[in-house]
Amino acid sequence: MEQRLIKLIEDSIKQNWDRKAFTDFNGESLQYKDVARKISKLHLMFEAAGIQPGDKIALCGRNSGNWCVSFLATITYGAVIVPILHEFKPDNVHNIVNHSEAKLLFVGDQVWENLNENHMPALQGIICVKDFMLVNSRSEQLSFAREHLNALFGQKFPMMFLRDHVHYPAETSPEQLAVINYTSGTTGFSKGVMLPYRSLVSNVLFCHRTIGLQPGDNIVSMLPLGHVFGLVYDFLYGVCAGAHLYFLTRMPSPKIIMSAAAQVHPRVISTVPLVIEKIFKKELLPKIDNKLGKLLLHIPIINEKIKEKARTESLRLFGGNLKEVIIGGAPFNAAVEAFARSINFPYSIAYGMTECGPIIGHSPWYETAYMSCGKAADGMELKVLSSDPAHIPGELVCRGQNTMLGYYKNPEATGQIFDNEGWLHTGDMAVINEQGDVFIKGRCKNMLLSASGQNIYPEEIESRLNNLPYVNESLVIMHNDKLVALIYPDLGESMRDGLSDQEMQEKIDNARKELNKELPPYSQITKVMLQNEEFEKTAKKSIKRYLYQNMIP
Repeated sequence: MEQRLIKLIEDSIKQNWDRKAFTDFNGESLQYKDVARKISKLHLMFEAAGIQPGDKIALCGRNSGNWCVSFLATITYGAVIVPILHEFKPDNVHNIVNHSEAKLLFVGDQVWENLNENHMPALQGIICVKDFMLVNSRSEQLSFAREHLNALFGQKFPMMFLRDHVHYPAETSPEQLAVINYTSGTTGFSKGVMLPYRSLVSNVLFCHRTIGLQPGDNIVSMLPLGHVFGLVYDFLYGVCAGAHLYFLTRMPSPKIIMSAAAQVHPRVISTVPLVIEKIFKKELLPKIDNKLGKLLLHIPIINEKIKEKARTESLRLFGGNLKEVIIGGAPFNAAVEAFARSINFPYSIAYGMTECGPIIGHSPWYETAYMSCGKAADGMELKVLSSDPAHIPGELVCRGQNTMLGYYKNPEATGQIFDNEGWLHTGDMAVINEQGDVFIKGRCKNMLLSASGQNIYPEEIESRLNNLPYVNESLVIMHNDKLVALIYPDLGESMRDGLSDQEMQEKIDNARKELNKELPPYSQITKVMLQNEEFEKTAKKSIKRYLYQNMIP
C-alpha cells in the first residue's frame, strides 16, 4: 500500500503524544503534543491570511524547534514550503521569496535584522520563528488573528486540545509539490528544486529501513535544516520515527558537538566529513598516542590493543550510545576512513544531491565498502556513462522515486539535467563495481586535463594532501599545465611545535615532495601556496572552488 508522508507525520504525533520531539540545546523543549498545538494555531493564522493549498510559504532561520513547527504547519496545511538557508545573503533571500511567489515568510530574528520587507512586496505577512509574532503584516485579517490567536484557538477547541483533534489532509498525489529547495549555487541566484511528496516519503522510508530508529531515540542535529540532507535525515525521518531531536544553537565545532553528545547520548548523528575528520585528528588520536598524532593515519597495521582503545574512545566521544554516524555532503578523507574501518567505527557514507531529495546511494554501515558511498537506494536506478563502468570513470546518472519534478520556473535548466529517457545527470564522475558499490571520483566540472591528456580528479589528491603534517585543508588547481596546491595550514599544530612561518612552509613543501613519489607524474604537485584564511565554503562545507581558480597571477 502506498505510504503518504503527511499520514506518517500525523500518526507519529499521535503515537508519541507525550514524548519530547524537539529541544533547542540548553533551551526550550517541545513534546509532540506541543508541536500539534502550535501547528493548529499556525493553521488559524494561515486561514486568516487567505493561504490556499498549493500556495508558497518561505522559511529562513537557524535550526530550532519552532523552525520545525513552521515547516510541519506549512505542509500539513497543504501549502508548499520554501526553506532558505540562513547563511544566504539578504539579496538572495529577497530574490528567493519573490521568485517562489511566497505569500508568508517565517524568519529568524537574526536574519530579519538584515532583510527589507519593501523588497518582498507580495508577502502578506512576516512571522518571527522565535515566538510566532508578526514583524510585518499587510493583511488586517492576519493581524487580527495573531492578536486574538488564543481566543480563536479556544473557540475551535472549547474543552481541551486532544490527539483526536490531529487530522491533516493528506497529499492528493505522490507527484504533488511539497518543497521548493533553492540550491546554494555558485554564480547568480540559485535554482529552485521542486521536490514532490513521492521523493520525500521514499527518502524517509529508506532511512527507516537502513537506520532503524526507535521512538524516543535521540538525534543531535547539526546540519542546516534548510539543506535537504539535514532536512530528511535528521528532521523528517526523525519526526516520522518518533525521535527526539536536539538542535545545536551554535556553530558545530568539535567541542560543542562532543559536549552535546555527552549529555544527549544520541543514537544517530548525520554530519559532513570535515567534522568527523577534525574530531578524529584533534580529539581522538592525541588521546590514543600523542606522539603519533596524524602519523597514526599512515601506519598500515595498528596494534589490536590500540584499535580497541581507539574504538572505545571514539564511541565515548560521541556519547556512548551511538548506532551510526552518517557522513555526506563531500568526499571523506581516505586515510581517516581507513582508520575508522580499522577500529570498526560505525559510519556510513550517504551520497546524493538536492535534486534527489537527497538520497542516491547509501548502505548500512556494516555493508559500506571502503571508499564507496554504498549501493543504489531502493527505488533508484544508477548507471555510469562509460565504455567500462567498473573501471573507467564516467558521469553517474540516476532515475527513480527520489528524483525531483524539475527546477521551478526554469524549464531550460530542467532540460539540461534530465535526458530524453528520464535519466538525471548528477555531474559526478564514478565507477560501479560488480557488487553494485558506487565510487565517486570527483565532479565532472572539477576534473582537470593534464598536458598529456590524462584525467585528473583533484579531490583524490586533496585527500592525500590533507593528511600531511601542518595541513588543515587544501585545494588543487591547474596553472600553466601544472598542478598547484593551495593550502590552509594548521596553525595550531605549527605553534605547538614552535615553528616559524618559513619553517612550516619548508616542512609542508618537503612533505609535498615525498607525496609526489607516491603519485603518477601527471598528478604531481609542482608548487604549494599557503592561504591566510580558511577556504570559503557552501552550506555542505564544500569549498567554493570557483573563487580560487585564478588565484595565481
